[in-house]
Amino acid sequence: MTESRTAWGWGLASIDAAGSTLDVWYPTLALGDAPDETSRPNHGFGDMATAEPDARGARRIPVFTVSKLDEPIEDAADAYLRLHLMSMRMAQPNTLNLDGIFAKLNTVVWTNYGPFAVADFALRKIDVEAAANRMMPGMPHAGVHVSGLDKFPNMLDYVTPSGVRVADTSRVRLGAYLSAGTTVMHAGFVNFNAGTLGTSMVEGRISQGVVVGNGSDIGGGASIMGTLSGGGKHRVTIGERSLLGANAGIGISLGDDCTVEAGLYITAGTKITLWDKEKAAAGEPLEVVKGKDLSGKNNILFIRNSLTGRIEARHRATGIELNEQLHKHN
Repeated sequence: MTESRTAWGWGLASIDAAGSTLDVWYPTLALGDAPDETSRPNHGFGDMATAEPDARGARRIPVFTVSKLDEPIEDAADAYLRLHLMSMRMAQPNTLNLDGIFAKLNTVVWTNYGPFAVADFALRKIDVEAAANRMMPGMPHAGVHVSGLDKFPNMLDYVTPSGVRVADTSRVRLGAYLSAGTTVMHAGFVNFNAGTLGTSMVEGRISQGVVVGNGSDIGGGASIMGTLSGGGKHRVTIGERSLLGANAGIGISLGDDCTVEAGLYITAGTKITLWDKEKAAAGEPLEVVKGKDLSGKNNILFIRNSLTGRIEARHRATGIELNEQLHKHN
């Protein structure tokens, strides 16, 4: 029996009045066995800790976390460590055990003043704004602005990976894996345990568990079915140099050098006609298969025939080429 993989790190946790963990931030993490106590870096978190609750009703305390990555998640600190690992590009999607993550994470009110507990948010909001007035009487200050009510925070509030562009930070959850050269446009979305493995333009939705290969483009409004929404166990992937057209969608995997035309949705049960020019010219019947039979195959163009309305799969010799300058991020 092989030993479970481990990772460890010091984090700074926000703990509410009920003792629940609102969030944990890990500035650095390490893979492998944890060092002994005298050898552990602590990032000076002791100076940032707050023994008494702040105006949010939360204390900030340092936590040392060791995560057994092949075993189910133990607590919120463990969950945040695994989400950080993916956003820090230390672990790719679908390589960590995320069993129990929803049960271990609390739903949190995410604001410009940090995370709040949901139960007493209205009163705590008043306390925070009053505290800001006392600190700077007579000066304008920012009120409490809510950016989300969710179990997962925005990735960029915790991890800022190099070489990427994200137009709207609320559209990328902590736990997303964005490789250098990736651009996520305003309407793009990347869930936790999902992401890109190279240069990519994301203008549609990358659902949980989905991985997009180098050089592929997810068009505006496009949708990739994830395991959370689909209910199945098949993990959808997109290979290299492939294009999922605007407002298109897939519930099957695409191989390398594939294209799904705009507005076309392909699922495992979709009936697809295999185009054969010679058979068509001779009036012979064309073979019809289900979408699952073509899942992961390379060099396919999926289109809807504008004359017959049927969905066809045709051979595509080469894939798309993304704008090199557009994805050369500093």
